[in-house]
Amino acid sequence: MRLAVFTAEFPGKINTFFARDMCALIRAGIEIDIFPIYPLRSRHWPAVPGYLSAEILPRDRVHHISPLTALNPGRRGPWRKRLRFLADAALVRASALRFGPEALVKSEYACLEAWRWATEIDTRYDHVLAYWGNYAATAAYLFHRLLDREVPLSILLHAHDLYARQVFLRQKLLCADNIFVVCDYNRRYLRAHFPDIFPRIAGKVHLHHLGLDVAAIEPAFEGRLPHTCLAVGRLDPSKGFDDLLRAAALVRRRGHEIDVELVGDGEEAAYLHRLAGSLGLADHVRFRGWMAFDAVPDAMRRATMLVHPSCGLGDAVPTVIKEAMALGTPVIGSTAVGIPELLDQGRCGLLVPERNAERLADAIEHLLRHPEVRSDLAHAGRTFAERTFDLWRNGQRLADLLRATRRAPAGFASVRESAVGA
Repeated sequence: MRLAVFTAEFPGKINTFFARDMCALIRAGIEIDIFPIYPLRSRHWPAVPGYLSAEILPRDRVHHISPLTALNPGRRGPWRKRLRFLADAALVRASALRFGPEALVKSEYACLEAWRWATEIDTRYDHVLAYWGNYAATAAYLFHRLLDREVPLSILLHAHDLYARQVFLRQKLLCADNIFVVCDYNRRYLRAHFPDIFPRIAGKVHLHHLGLDVAAIEPAFEGRLPHTCLAVGRLDPSKGFDDLLRAAALVRRRGHEIDVELVGDGEEAAYLHRLAGSLGLADHVRFRGWMAFDAVPDAMRRATMLVHPSCGLGDAVPTVIKEAMALGTPVIGSTAVGIPELLDQGRCGLLVPERNAERLADAIEHLLRHPEVRSDLAHAGRTFAERTFDLWRNGQRLADLLRATRRAPAGFASVRESAVGA
C-alpha cells in the first residue's frame, strides 16, 4: 500500500509522535511519502528521532516546496482538473475569509502546494492521510480531489487543528472516509460542535492512541529524588506552569521541601522567572530550557513526580504524560481535555481541576508524604501504558484500518451539498 501523508512541518523542532506513528506504519508494511506544508528547514533534521532516520525513511520521500515554487503555477494540467481545482480553492477561500487574513494566506498557500504536488509528482497512491485537520488537511483534500482515480481520504485530528480556526473543516469531515481522533474527548467535541453532520460522520470516527515503544522503555520505580516536581512542555499559558509555581509556594509554606524543574521554552519564560522570584522560589526552581530528545527521559527517571496542570484546549493528550507513565514516574494532571483518559480517570495518576493552585498543592503534598501512593500510581501507570499506548500494536491497527478502507461513493456529493452553507 502506498500512502501520501500530509503534515504541518517535517522536519521540525519537535517530531516525536509523528515520527513514531510513521515508523509504525512503515513497519506494518505501508510505503509512505510525506508532504509537509512548511518549507524545508534543514537545521531541524538532527531533531528527527531515529524512528525516521534516513535509512528508515529516505529523504527523497519527503516532498518540500519552497514559497517561490508554490507561487509558480507550474504545469497547467487538463482543463477539467484545472476547473475542479479552481472551484475547490474558491470554497476553501470563502471559508478561510471568516477566520481572518492569516488563515486566508495559509489556506491559499496550502492550495498552491496541493496543485504543484498533484501535477508534478507521481500520484499513484492508494490512500491519502492528513495527519492534522487544519492546513495540512486542506492540502490533502485538494490533492485527493486532483487524483486521477478515487482513493480513500483519512484525517487525523489532534488538538488545535480541531479546536481553533476550523477552516473548511466541515467539508473535510464530510469528505473523509476515516476521521481519527486521539482521545474520546475529541469525539465528544465533534458531536457538540458539528451536531448537524455528526450523525453522518459518527460511523467513520475512530480512536487512535498515539503510541510509545513501551517495551523499549525501562521503567525506574526506585532511586528517585525525594522532592522534585518535573514539568515538561512549551512555556505558554495553556500549560498552567504558573499554577505549578503557585502550588509549589503553598507546599513550601506548609513546611515541605520541594524543588521544581521546568523543561522547555516559550513566550512565558520571562514571566515564569519573575513569578518564581516573587513567590520566593528563585532557589527552588530550575529552568532547563529545551533538552535533547533522549535527555528528557533521564530527567523523568530522576524526578519524584511529573506535574502537568494544563488548562483550556491547549493540550489534547500530552505525550509527556504517556512517557512518564511508561517510565514509572507518578503523574499529577489536570482535568483538561483528554488527560483524564490518559490517567484512566484517576486510576493511574492524580487528577486536579484546572486553574486551581490550592488543589494542585494538595495533590503534590499528598504524593510527597506518601511514597506508597507514588509507587502504586507508578506501577498502575506503567501497566496502563503497556496496554493502551503500545506503538507497534496501535500502528498495526491503524495500518489495517487504512488498508481495509474503501472510498465511499457518495463522498464528493456530500461535500458539495454542504459547501454553500458552511
